[in-house]
Amino acid sequence: MKQLLILLIFFCVFFSVNSQAITEKNPPDHIKSILFKGNTEDQFPIVELGESIHLEFDDLNATEEDYYYKIVHCNYDWTPSNLLKSQYLSGMDNLRITEYENSYNTLQAYSNYSLSIPNNNISLKISGNYVLEIYNEYNKLQFSRRFLIYKNLVNVGVMTKRTRDFNFLNEKQVVQFSIKTGNFQLINPKKEVKIALLQNYHWPSAIYNIKPQYILGKELLYKYDTETSFFGGNEFLNFDTKDLRATSTAIAKIKLEGIYNHYLHIDTERATEPYTYFPDINGNFVIATQQGEDRSREAEYTNIHFKLPYTETIGLNEVYVFGKFNNYTLSKENKMTYNNLTGNLETTIKLKQGFYNYKYALITNNGKIDLNVISGNFHFTENNYLVLVYYRNFGDQYDSLIGVGTGNSINITN
Repeated sequence: MKQLLILLIFFCVFFSVNSQAITEKNPPDHIKSILFKGNTEDQFPIVELGESIHLEFDDLNATEEDYYYKIVHCNYDWTPSNLLKSQYLSGMDNLRITEYENSYNTLQAYSNYSLSIPNNNISLKISGNYVLEIYNEYNKLQFSRRFLIYKNLVNVGVMTKRTRDFNFLNEKQVVQFSIKTGNFQLINPKKEVKIALLQNYHWPSAIYNIKPQYILGKELLYKYDTETSFFGGNEFLNFDTKDLRATSTAIAKIKLEGIYNHYLHIDTERATEPYTYFPDINGNFVIATQQGEDRSREAEYTNIHFKLPYTETIGLNEVYVFGKFNNYTLSKENKMTYNNLTGNLETTIKLKQGFYNYKYALITNNGKIDLNVISGNFHFTENNYLVLVYYRNFGDQYDSLIGVGTGNSINITN
């Protein structure tokens, strides 16, 4: 009886540990410029089964260290699926990344690593949520990133509208969508189909567990208002360091002190200002250089100096520089500190040459994250939206990704 009790406790602990959702781990300080994409420049790989995804990153230690990769298949909620690796992988993982080169003629030395999947050693068999994990030679996890593989089995139509909630009429955007199943047969859509809805590929603010509001033959309709609404935010700020020696409307001055230092103009709190449209790439970034032909090996690293006036809105709360360049992480590296001499919040971040979007996020004293209190919320803001359609029939072992829909609020309607 005692042995049976111990066995039951073991299985309870085992399954509770393995049912925890996997979150993305961010890298140590010496690993920078993680590019992870599919067949577009968006730093979020979502590709059809059989298409390639590509990872690239720099190691500022420049010692040609060995790195290894593993792939984990996940359910809809990012908990690890119960599949064996042989059920979702052809070949094997835990292999060394063999493609790497050292930087060429740069002030900051670094080793650049690249990995494509599928490759000669591995390919993916099924659709769904995946996590790519990168380990060092001591089998210590360095960082991880999510990616999506889908089969195009259903058609997803997406549109954006202003909310009907008068309390947020000028601040929120609503995503409405439909799923046309065509020849793909559904028996109980409310249980078999799951939805994830993302704004600008930002997982922490994703909306889950949305049931179809109406089912009309082979079409599922999602015509919600509050259930599928997002705060509009504001257009991202940006700066461009492709030309190391050129100032701009964003860059006030440049100094060469060991490496280049780019001092941005002082930003302002935009929440109380009228909305102004200017094109952005919705938080993304692009590595590029005019000082060489190979952006992977010849782009320089520069220190970017950010400044934001301290205001009553900020108070005793913490402020961070926020963007895809650091995977939307609020960490010590991008946390701003108060400068007694200037009265500004300031921070310096080392970034590779290129074009970057950013804005300022805030963490209150009670731990609440507010992404838009400094930049403001406007229903006019141009945002990308992604609708992910998952399917699991009775008896299936995993959630397959059967359709993807995209929309943009540039043509928002009432």
